[in-house]
Amino acid sequence: MKEIKAFIKPKKVQVVVKSLRDAGFESVTLSKGEGTGAHRQEDASPSLDFHFTDSPVVKLELVCQNEEMDIAVQLICDKAQTPEPGDGIIYVSEVDDAYRIKTGKSIKRFDMK
Repeated sequence: MKEIKAFIKPKKVQVVVKSLRDAGFESVTLSKGEGTGAHRQEDASPSLDFHFTDSPVVKLELVCQNEEMDIAVQLICDKAQTPEPGDGIIYVSEVDDAYRIKTGKSIKRFDMK
């Protein structure tokens, strides 16, 4: 299984999440944040919580089967792009397993090692 973490611009969240749901990725977690990167947005401002200039960002997280990872990553790339620089970044990590709390059963379909 794979964990996908995508850091995207807040104005692209609605279209990205809708597209993921339409493609069958129903479980997505969103977190608001502030970030710094290689590109500084024009609307970046001094943070009230941290001592550096930053830009608003949304962290989108989802876990999917190995064979679904390429589809999810491409969809996020396609839908999160803007004409401006600094659209964000996607990280993909390996997940050994995942379990539903209600049942205690694994959601891993099969082992693709």
